[in-house]
Amino acid sequence: MPNPAAHLPILIAEDDPDDRLLVEEAIAASNLKNPVHFVTDGAELLDFLHRRGNFAGDAPMEMPGIILLDLNMPRKSGLEALSEIKAHQVFREIPVVILSTTGAIEQVMASYRLGANSFITKPSSFDQLVTIMRAMGKYWFEVNTLPFR
Repeated sequence: MPNPAAHLPILIAEDDPDDRLLVEEAIAASNLKNPVHFVTDGAELLDFLHRRGNFAGDAPMEMPGIILLDLNMPRKSGLEALSEIKAHQVFREIPVVILSTTGAIEQVMASYRLGANSFITKPSSFDQLVTIMRAMGKYWFEVNTLPFR
């Protein structure tokens, strides 16, 4: 059965270029067909959503189907960006999945308190990352009903 939300973009905030490449390759290997956009920190994530700064001239974008958010980033941390996203009348509907190297309970609790929809600790192997991306895509884009299909 075709993915009914395959057109919805995945927006990924990740400051580490190696991690960006791994996530991009894992998404491709998991056969997700959604368009993928990367930003390098929380400030750029919010600029992207608001179409300001470096993204001011870009055409309006369809609402992301999901945001994958790293926590430890420069300029504006993932938790700061999450807080702003969930406080915004339009953006709060976007599911935000934390994808972080730390699984510390304090980080997990803070993420959920601020409105994260899921928290995933980055795995240590590429195969595990592919498995996670495949499961994430199946759940968020096939099983789950998003508020803006």
